[in-house]
Amino acid sequence: MTRALINVPAKAKRGDIIEIKALISHPMETGYRTGPDGALVPRDIINRFICTYNGEEIFSADLFPAIAANPFLSFTTTATESGRIAFRWIDDRGQAHLETAEIAVE
Repeated sequence: MTRALINVPAKAKRGDIIEIKALISHPMETGYRTGPDGALVPRDIINRFICTYNGEEIFSADLFPAIAANPFLSFTTTATESGRIAFRWIDDRGQAHLETAEIAVE
């Protein structure tokens, strides 16, 4: 995993519904494709995504081989307090990628 793009509003009013977007670059190899030598290319997909807001899980998803490369997720939550929104992607190799964003709630 190399690069993630996240979009979280910098500011929101308490009680507002905010949209959060997350995209990560990852080849999402299904394990069904053969390489140049005819052997199967090992499966390597992002299989878990977790988003927390000040340490509390607000969204999670289990991903499967049918998802596209560079998966994009969009979801909403309620702005309750200022703090940190953390994004974590975990792939089949056990590698995890973490990104964070701050939000100020008025």
